[in-house]
Amino acid sequence: MVLSACGGGGGTQQPADSSSGGAAQPAFNAGLNEVYNPSTKKGGTLKAAHSADWDSLDPGDTYYGYSFNFGRLYWRTLTMYKPGPGPEGNTVIPDLAEGLGEPSDGGKTWTYKLKSGLKFEDGTEITAKDVAYAVGRSWDKKTFPHGPSYLNELLDWPKDFKGVYEDPDADYSSAVEATDDSTVVFHLKEPFASMDYVVQMPMTAPVPKDKDTGAKYKEKVVSSGPYKFETNEIGKGFTLVRNDQWDPATDPNRPALPDRIEVQVNVNADDLDNQLIAGDIQLDIVGTGLQAAALGKVLPDPALKARTDNPTIPRLWYVSVIPDTPPLDNVECRKAVMWAADRVANQTAYGGELAGGEIATNVLPPPIVGQEKFDLYATPGNKGDVNKAKQALAACGQPNGFSTTMTYRSDRPREKALAEAMEQALAKVGIKLTLKGFPGSSYFSDYAGNVNYVKKNGIGLAAHGWGSDWPDGYGFMQAIVDSRTIRDAGNYNLSVKNDEVDKLIDQASAELDDAARAKLWVDVDKKVMEDASILPVVWAKSLLMRGKGLTNVAYNEGQSMFDYILLGVE
Repeated sequence: MVLSACGGGGGTQQPADSSSGGAAQPAFNAGLNEVYNPSTKKGGTLKAAHSADWDSLDPGDTYYGYSFNFGRLYWRTLTMYKPGPGPEGNTVIPDLAEGLGEPSDGGKTWTYKLKSGLKFEDGTEITAKDVAYAVGRSWDKKTFPHGPSYLNELLDWPKDFKGVYEDPDADYSSAVEATDDSTVVFHLKEPFASMDYVVQMPMTAPVPKDKDTGAKYKEKVVSSGPYKFETNEIGKGFTLVRNDQWDPATDPNRPALPDRIEVQVNVNADDLDNQLIAGDIQLDIVGTGLQAAALGKVLPDPALKARTDNPTIPRLWYVSVIPDTPPLDNVECRKAVMWAADRVANQTAYGGELAGGEIATNVLPPPIVGQEKFDLYATPGNKGDVNKAKQALAACGQPNGFSTTMTYRSDRPREKALAEAMEQALAKVGIKLTLKGFPGSSYFSDYAGNVNYVKKNGIGLAAHGWGSDWPDGYGFMQAIVDSRTIRDAGNYNLSVKNDEVDKLIDQASAELDDAARAKLWVDVDKKVMEDASILPVVWAKSLLMRGKGLTNVAYNEGQSMFDYILLGVE
C-alpha cells in the first residue's frame, strides 16, 4: 500500500483586504511559500495561452498536469489538493464530497458522501450516479486513450464489462456504484490506502449520462465548477465565463475571481514567452517554465527575474529506451545508450540547472518521500564514457553501433534540443539517430505511446517527462514502470517491461510499514536502472513567470505549478 491522505478540511485562506494588492513588489521566488499579490477582487479577463493543443478537455480523457490544474475551473472531483503555497499543497481535502473517504473491508471498499446543493451548469442536481457514471465511462480506453488507468486497475470490474457505450445497460456496480443520490461506493480488487489521492483526479468529475456524447464530449463539457464554456474551437482556443449555477457555499476552495478566461492554443512556445514577458498574456498554461530563448532575456534582467519563481518539482524529464525495438531488445545495447549520453548537454537542452533541473541519475525525484540518489552509469564530468559505451556495444553484438529513431514532442523546444544533444553524443560511439517530432496532443495516443506505431516505425528512443500523481513511490512510478499498465495506445510506460520490476511493485503496494514501503520503491528504481530502459535527464526545476497584473499567485506543490484556481487579475 501507499501513503494515505493526510489532509483535513478547510479552504484557501483569503487576505483580509479586498483590494487588488497592486503595491506588491516583485521578487524572485516570492510565490513559492506565500501568496504573491493577494486579492479578493473579482472581475476582469484572465488571458492564457498553451504552446500545443489540449490532449482533451474531457475530464475522463486527459492526463497532463496543466489540464488537471486548469480543469478545476470547470470541473469538481470528490477530493482535491488543498489550494495555496507550502507543504500543505500536497494534502488532499474534500471537494464534491463532504469529507475524505471512509474505508471498510480492510481498505477494499471506499465510501464518499456528496455535499448537498451541487448543480451542473444547466441547473440539474449533481448526484452520486453522475460520479459513478463518469468513472464507468473512463474505463473505455479506446474512446478515452489519454486518461489515467489507476481506477481501471484498482476497481473490481465485471469480467464481461464492455464499457458504457458498447453496453449502455451494463451493471458495473461491483466496481463503483451510487447506493443513493449522495453516496458513491468504490469496490477494489485489493486493499489500497491512497484512494483519497486517486479520486482527486478528473475521472471522478461528474458527467450527466444524458449529455454524454462519448469522444465528442470534449467539444461541450458540462460544467460542475465555477466556470463554463462560452466558446470552444478545438485546435484554436476557448473561452470560459461564470457558471451561475455554481454555489460558492459548497466550494470554499475556489475564489473564482476573473469574470472571463480566454485561452489560446497552438501558440509557438517562444512567442508565448514573449507575450508573457510583455504582458499580452498573463498565464502560460503548460506550467513547465520559460523556454531557452526567454531565459537569455529574463535571467540577466533583475526586473524580469523578480517576476519569476524557481521551484523544484516532483518531475523527471527522461528518455524511454524501448526494448521492443532491436537491437535495444538486448540490455547491453540499452546500456550503451546510458554510457554514451552526455548528461551535461542534456541538462543544457532543458535550460541548465536553474530552469531545467538537477542532472538525474535515477528515476525517483528528490521531492518524493523516501527517494535515494544513486548512479549506476557514472561518467567523468557527466559527459559520457565512450569506452564503456563501446564495450557495451561489443557485448550486444553491435561493435560498430546501430541506427534507430528517436521521437520528441515537436511543440516542445526543449525536447527537440534534447533529441539533438542525444544525436550528437550517441554518434560518437556509432549509434545513429533519426529524429522525428510529433504533436504533444497526440504523442502518446498515436505515436510514442502507440505500441503498433512504435513497432512499425522502429522507434528506439522517446523523449518525454513525468510528474507525480501524488508524492510517494506509487504515485510517481507505477504508471511509468509497471508493464501491466501497457495497452495498445495512450501509454505512459513506453519502455519498462520487466517481471522483476512488476513483482517489486506488488510488494511495495502491499507493504503497510511506511519506511519499508519507501525502501521497496527505491528497489524498484534500482531495478529499472539495471534494466537500462529509462535514461534519466533532469529532476526538474522550472522558472515560472508571474504574468503582469495577476493576483493571488502561489506555487502549489500538489499541482507542481501555480495554483490556477486562485488566480485573479487587477
